[in-house]
Amino acid sequence: MTTFDFSDVEAFLDCHPELFEEYLARKGKCDTLSRWLKEHQPSKTSPVEEKRGVARDPFWPTNPDGLKRRSSHMELRRNFARSKAMTAHRTYDEHVSLTAHESQSSMRRRALLRKASSLPPTTAHILSALLESRVNVPQYASSAIDYKYRLKESNEREFFLELVKDISNELDMTNLSYKILINVCIMVNADRCSLFLVEGPSHKRTLVSKFFDVHSGTTVRPSSSTLDSNEVQVPWGKGIIGYVAEHGETVNIPNAYEDHRFSDEIDKLTGYKTQSILCMAIRNSDGEVIGVVQAINKNPSGTPFTEDDEKVLQMYLPFCGISISNAKLFSESRKEYERSRALLEVVNDLFEEQTDLEKIVRKIMQRALTLLQCERCSVLLLEDIHSPVVKFSQTFELMSPLCSVDHDISMEKVSCSDWLINNSIAELVASTGLPVNISDVCQDPRFDAEADQASGFHIRSVLCVPIWNRTHQIIGVAQILNRLDRKTFNDADQRLFEAFVIFCGLGINNTMMYNQVKKTWAKQSVALDMLSYHATCSKAEVDRLKAAKIPLSSELGIDEFHFNDFSLDNDAMITASLRMFLELGVVQKFKIDYEVLCRWLLTVRKNYRTVAYHNWRHAFNVSQCMFVMITTAGFQEVLTDTETLALMVGCFCHDLDHRGTNNAFQAKSGSALALLYGTSATLEHHHFNHAVMILQSEGHNIFANLSSKEYSNMMQLLKQAILSTDLTLYFKRTKFFECVLSGQFSWSNEEHRDMFRSMLMTACDLGAVTRPWEISKQVAELVTSEFFEQGDRERSELKLTPAAIFDRNRKDELPVLQLEWIDGICKPLYEALVKLNRKLQPMVDGIDANRKKWAELCLSYQQTRRASECISSLEAGETESSQSSVSTHEPESSQSEATNQSEDSTHCVEPNQATVANYK
Repeated sequence: MTTFDFSDVEAFLDCHPELFEEYLARKGKCDTLSRWLKEHQPSKTSPVEEKRGVARDPFWPTNPDGLKRRSSHMELRRNFARSKAMTAHRTYDEHVSLTAHESQSSMRRRALLRKASSLPPTTAHILSALLESRVNVPQYASSAIDYKYRLKESNEREFFLELVKDISNELDMTNLSYKILINVCIMVNADRCSLFLVEGPSHKRTLVSKFFDVHSGTTVRPSSSTLDSNEVQVPWGKGIIGYVAEHGETVNIPNAYEDHRFSDEIDKLTGYKTQSILCMAIRNSDGEVIGVVQAINKNPSGTPFTEDDEKVLQMYLPFCGISISNAKLFSESRKEYERSRALLEVVNDLFEEQTDLEKIVRKIMQRALTLLQCERCSVLLLEDIHSPVVKFSQTFELMSPLCSVDHDISMEKVSCSDWLINNSIAELVASTGLPVNISDVCQDPRFDAEADQASGFHIRSVLCVPIWNRTHQIIGVAQILNRLDRKTFNDADQRLFEAFVIFCGLGINNTMMYNQVKKTWAKQSVALDMLSYHATCSKAEVDRLKAAKIPLSSELGIDEFHFNDFSLDNDAMITASLRMFLELGVVQKFKIDYEVLCRWLLTVRKNYRTVAYHNWRHAFNVSQCMFVMITTAGFQEVLTDTETLALMVGCFCHDLDHRGTNNAFQAKSGSALALLYGTSATLEHHHFNHAVMILQSEGHNIFANLSSKEYSNMMQLLKQAILSTDLTLYFKRTKFFECVLSGQFSWSNEEHRDMFRSMLMTACDLGAVTRPWEISKQVAELVTSEFFEQGDRERSELKLTPAAIFDRNRKDELPVLQLEWIDGICKPLYEALVKLNRKLQPMVDGIDANRKKWAELCLSYQQTRRASECISSLEAGETESSQSSVSTHEPESSQSEATNQSEDSTHCVEPNQATVANYK
């Protein structure tokens, strides 16, 4: 017989006194502590406290009699565990603040377990057992438990209300069950509690433990790990728990071993001695027994449960019944939601592959195994759906990787002659069209036992359903075998599998419908998202805007290239927008109803989200830039009125419903927008479709008085204007630069005019780079803020490392990126437009001035970084190596290049397409 070396345990505890303190706080008894105080001087601090530098608590009793006068054993336990951290006057809020500290204690306990594993096996076993109940994740703050103990002592009414309130809003069954047990432990001073809930149909009910042997500590103690599963099951009517569930009576036993209904099996497994038991039924609002709570061993040890304990529990358990019923309803609703969501995932998964039947069937079976948690799945396809004779042309099977079998069966095609598993049942389902659900195949005459033996795979239960096509013809059958948890397939499994197989039939038969179904789903998702986020403007807003006086453009400053983007608030931007339309003459030219125009502008503003940069202010700034380029630069002379109106409307609508993330993010995250519009110009297509949706809303069509031909032309121009803001198209417009630089650009050439309008939209979209430095820098910071938010999402949601422009950890690189942005994109564009119209020169001058500022910041950041590195190296006593690292970190060529960039504001670099594409 193995003997335990307790000296090793004692040595380990001497090295880790906090472990001993926590164990004593959890397991120590009042008598034990009294004896300890008698043997030690009460005026002195404990050895543990001296070692940790903790002063004796002035509220700690200084004699054994004082100990006996303490209100309860738990009060002693709490004071001993936190003699200084907690006093009798601490408030509940202060207790709650200790939760973070307790989580750190949990981490320390886990570390101690790892250390214990390095000790001899017998010693490690003792320590592991000692720590077992403390290593589990805390589920309930000990501070809240302490608060309840104090309430129980001071105000029973408030104490009872607190216990009811504690469970009234809890919908998670695990948390609710644990709270109920903790509260019962506190209420009747029980050492341990267990909760069993009624499960199964009325003819086959069982009692299943949600938590087993929970004590009044602060960590979850799951069901006994020595059992085959994580739950303890009690047959209906068996044992004390089964008796209480069946008869609904209360059982209060002073000595469990004297009652014939008591079974000591759990005591033998856990080594815990059961003495007194209080067991009561939990009923729902209809009076049906839905659970049983069992309290074990009243404290102090050996004391039986009293009639008062029964009465207080009888008052509390009805509230528990209501909470459990609510939690069950919520759980069922959530389960249905999860299954519905799983079916949507099945649809999405199946319809991704529409050309290869074998791949479709593979996905069908993989999904079935995962969805229904079974050991094996089979799909059998009929050779001729019109033939009265059932004959399978193709059969497939897949074994779950979680199935504990000796042989591994992967997906494979097998001929009908090789098909042995359950062929008779599959034929029956294919011929009748009715599902078959067999709980025990040994008791069913339809099952072929010989085939089962020949296959080498033992079948316990079978669920087989027909596969239908869209014309309601059977094209095959699908079947699943043996649930992994060894239970039988229930009605919910059958309903789910039948629904699942419907989609499988569609995936197999309707290959031509794939794209349309997928787009319809995505469009619905986007539409619901927009409806939940956006709304049209109110009548009061329209009336107020109609009555408002519209200032002149000179008063608003919108006729200047250096217009301050931040000088107007949201309402002022609306009135300024009206002024633009009025001054361009398009309201009179196209007979736009003034009230409709007001309503349209207000609704467009409302359909921009509150993101950092791509919001309503940005749309207004782009529109103001277009307005000043058309009016001040004189482009109104070369553009038609239709083109002018389309460009202005395009500017206001070019970023509608922008989500603060770019096209690349939509593609990488597989968003509904990417599914709906594809991965090319995803957002731009969405912006245009959103603009069309607003125009088609009642009272918003500013193009209502156009003829059919004019309307068609206007919508084409509008679409081109919005889609052209996709910067990835910039690199495809080399012909525009060739025409302009060679002097071959012609206003009469329609292709040239199309390119010009697209470039004009891009120039307005990037117009902030031409503004005065203070404005341009502020806009750049807003853009960067939005990019950083996307980078954070890429890191947290997609588990990707964001590019430099999206990485807030590399924010110091902003000046370098701005120089690259200006030289690669902005300056060539505006210089080409200046060649077409010299009046745009102020925009180029603004770019040059801003570029110089960014170059200075770039140089300043580099110098600061080098100085910081030098100081850090000097402080570490490594001056020589620091000089080497500085020269290595910043090559001379890079330094001279940065200096040259600062001195030469006309320096141009090749555009970095990967970086530039990230901006849109």
